Amino acid sequence: MRGRRLSRTVFDPTAVRLKAGHTLTVTETALAFLEDARRRGDVCRPLDWIPEVHHPIGSGEAVIADALLYYRCGPADGEGGVMLRAFVEVDRATMGPERLAAKLGAYERLHRYVPAVPGRRPTLQEPAVEEWRRRYPLFPRVLFVLDRAGAAGVENRISALCAAARPLAPFLRDVPVLAAPLAELLHHGPCAPVWRPVHDSDQRAPWTMPGPRQA
Repeated sequence: MRGRRLSRTVFDPTAVRLKAGHTLTVTETALAFLEDARRRGDVCRPLDWIPEVHHPIGSGEAVIADALLYYRCGPADGEGGVMLRAFVEVDRATMGPERLAAKLGAYERLHRYVPAVPGRRPTLQEPAVEEWRRRYPLFPRVLFVLDRAGAAGVENRISALCAAARPLAPFLRDVPVLAAPLAELLHHGPCAPVWRPVHDSDQRAPWTMPGPRQA
């Protein structure tokens, strides 16, 4: 272990407490999706919730979603079901609204990020491809789950997300981005129309709403 720095959480009781609280809230959110899928006859099992998924966006930076969700509307043996994927960001009001909203810009960067291959230039036969296309047929939608902020705090955070979304219109034309309070997910279920699209926060919609292209 010589020369290696221990995590800040080893020494900082506050950081340990925040990390533990965040993990509990992420788990609570996962259970809400799993239980709602079971009630509805959809397919979403424990291994369909993958925590802390890492995606590089260049310059040594990365997007690390709190979770990647795989969800199939309809039974596994049925026909005509829709496969959905979502990056889930769980916010416990431990950062300001502007810092939360900055995550939306990071997802937009991921959407257009094309990794450079040393010594190789794109050609017509082999054009450059965005990194995410190596993993997903379509870019996952982005869900912000808001907790511990109170009604006014939720409105402030959604307003900040909406403001951050305005310059990102091309991204939002391809990717649904929605926000909802955790309390409403727990009370009504994640598939209820409790989500607010950041391009039009006056709407209320289920997170499974059809996107510009079904994700």
